[in-house]
Amino acid sequence: MDICGPDFARRARRSDAVAGRPASFVAVPATGDAVTDTMRLAADRGLAVVPRGGGSKLDWGSPPPGVDLLLDTRRLAGIRHHDVALMTAEISAGTPVRAAQAALALRGQRLAVDPPSPAATLGGMLALNETGPLRHRFGTAADQVNHLTYTTRDGRQQTSGGSGPAEIDGVILSAHVRLEPVPAARRWVAVPVTTPRDIHDLVRETLTLRLAPSAIEIDLPAAPQPGALAVLLEGDPPEVADRAARLQGALAAPAAPSPMPPLWWGRYPFGGSDVALRIEVPTADLQAAVFALRDVAGTPVPVRGAAGRGVVHAALPAALGWQRTERVLDALRGVLLARGGRCMAIAAPPEISAELDMASRQDLF
Repeated sequence: MDICGPDFARRARRSDAVAGRPASFVAVPATGDAVTDTMRLAADRGLAVVPRGGGSKLDWGSPPPGVDLLLDTRRLAGIRHHDVALMTAEISAGTPVRAAQAALALRGQRLAVDPPSPAATLGGMLALNETGPLRHRFGTAADQVNHLTYTTRDGRQQTSGGSGPAEIDGVILSAHVRLEPVPAARRWVAVPVTTPRDIHDLVRETLTLRLAPSAIEIDLPAAPQPGALAVLLEGDPPEVADRAARLQGALAAPAAPSPMPPLWWGRYPFGGSDVALRIEVPTADLQAAVFALRDVAGTPVPVRGAAGRGVVHAALPAALGWQRTERVLDALRGVLLARGGRCMAIAAPPEISAELDMASRQDLF
């Protein structure tokens, strides 16, 4: 209470839980020094600490053995320094990504990330390397970081140096990030996909044109309706229009380029009651992975993600139960292993995540 203030240190409520494991206390420090003092106190008392930002991915990964203290970072918010000329910024970990993008856009710049979680904070996004469609051109969220300031588990404040978010065991306080110009124009070109077999040819044709796409995404619904492949092009208006027309002609697209993304763009195919999978495989083998997943699951499975990078997400119904889900994962991993790919369960309802072989944080980097 002395560290965070009387209104920002309290006993946990029923909603303060991680993967079904209730916390005992919640601390909401307002400064990096307060985080460091809180972590030092927790270490001295042997408390298990779990950081929480927006909470959108709090249940991702392997459930913690226990949660004594939830350390809420949302008071660590704001852009501490934005160097427009150098195109860098120091952004506090509790800053919502959407709020940071809005502030940076006022100076014509952006952080080249688009995490699908609407409530994602900068620290939460980096801690789990959550990355959306822009991954195709700009890389992962972690790739945008020059260095991090963080507090270790035993309460020491440090700067990451050459290490990235994957090597940090503690609480991220802020990130020094690289920025990109806000594009003057954006166009999406979408074409229908009737079968996973179409993916490889469409992606190959798109890349052959050398149009510098910012993203190439695939949506394969579980229901009988056809899926779609959508390509995002960014840049100056005349050349974006030209590239979009060339792509439309090459793919024989039935729809005109649109200034708005498809409704499914930048969204996960899973919900809170699903077992969420992340599949990584060379693009040439993505169709085989989708067919294998649907075959071993014995049910239509929605798949969505970065077709151009071979990183997609899928949703298994929790009704399968953890044992059958584990068998599905084992079978799919066998198929992917021969193709240089991998599959991991990143989120699941508590009754399943407690039994399932879940991904660790490091698995996501």
